[in-house]
Amino acid sequence: METQHAINELKERINKSIIGQEKLVERILIALLANGNLLLEGLPGLAKTRAVKSLAQELNAELSRIQFTPDLLPSDITGSEVYQPELKEKFIFQQGPIFSNLILADEINRAPAKVQAALLEAMEERQVSVAGKTHQMDPLFMVLATQNPVEQEGTYPLPEAQMDRFIMKVLIDYPDKEAEAKILQLIRKETKGNSVNGHESLSQDIVFEARKEIQDIQVSEAIENYIVDLINATRYPDKYNEEMARWIDFGASPRGTIALDICSRVIAWLNNRDYVQPDDVREIIHDVLRHRLILSYEAQAEGINSDRVIDEVLKNVAVV
Repeated sequence: METQHAINELKERINKSIIGQEKLVERILIALLANGNLLLEGLPGLAKTRAVKSLAQELNAELSRIQFTPDLLPSDITGSEVYQPELKEKFIFQQGPIFSNLILADEINRAPAKVQAALLEAMEERQVSVAGKTHQMDPLFMVLATQNPVEQEGTYPLPEAQMDRFIMKVLIDYPDKEAEAKILQLIRKETKGNSVNGHESLSQDIVFEARKEIQDIQVSEAIENYIVDLINATRYPDKYNEEMARWIDFGASPRGTIALDICSRVIAWLNNRDYVQPDDVREIIHDVLRHRLILSYEAQAEGINSDRVIDEVLKNVAVV
C-alpha cells in the first residue's frame, strides 16, 4: 500500500529527531489519522513540543504554539473583529493562532475556564464563531494540548466536558539510558548545523488518503460487542465485581465508544490488516479511556488510578 508506506516513512522520519519516545510518535500519528485531538501529559523536557514541530515540518504544515497563561483571553486564541475606518467594511476579522494546521496548546491547564472553552468549538466542530460569523478551520487540523502532572499551583483542571473532546490522553515518561545517550549525540549534531531533516516534506494528501482507507477497515459484530461491553463495564461496574463498583463513580461517554472504534481501526490499518482484532482494542484502550473515567474518592484514597481500573475492566470483559 503506497499510502501506508508513506505514513511509515513519516513515522521513521519523526523518530529520527525524537529519540526514545516511539510510543509518543505513534500515538500522535494515530490521533492524526483518526482526525482527533490529543492530550499529552508529562514533565517538561520530554520532547512534546519537539514532536509536534517535527510532524509539522515533515508534513509541511502550519504550526501555532499557544502558551496558556492565567491572563489569556478567548480572543487571544480565536481572533477578533478589528475596526478599520479606511475600508468599506469597517470591521474585518483578524484570525487568531487557532487558524493553523497543528495547534500546540502548551500547559492548557494554566488558563481559566473561558479560555479553555474557546478551544471547544474548534476541536469539535472545526469552526470558530466570532461576532455572529462562522469561520471554518483548515481540512488538516489537530489540537495537541500538554499539561504538567506535577506542578498544580495556579492551574485550572480541565472540566470533564473538555477532557472528553480529546480522542486520547497519552502519558509520557523519561527515555531509557541508551536513548538519552543518543539524544546527546543528536543535539551535538544539530548544534553543529547538521540537520537530520535533509529531505523534502511529505504531502498532506497522504493523511487524507489514509483516513479514507481506514474507513474501510472491517469491524466484526463480535468486536463491536466487545467494544460496547468494555464501555458498559465502566458505566455499570457493579454487574462485574464489587471492587470495580467501589472505584468508578462515572464511566465513559459514547464519545469513548466512538474513539475506541476509530483508534482500533487505525491500529489495524497500521499493521497492514483490513479487519480489527481484539488485541487492537486492548492496545489502545488505556489511552482512549484514562481521561474519561471519574474515579471515586475511595479509589483515589487507595492510590488507584484510571489505568489500574481499565486493567480490571479488561480482566472482567470477555470477547463474545
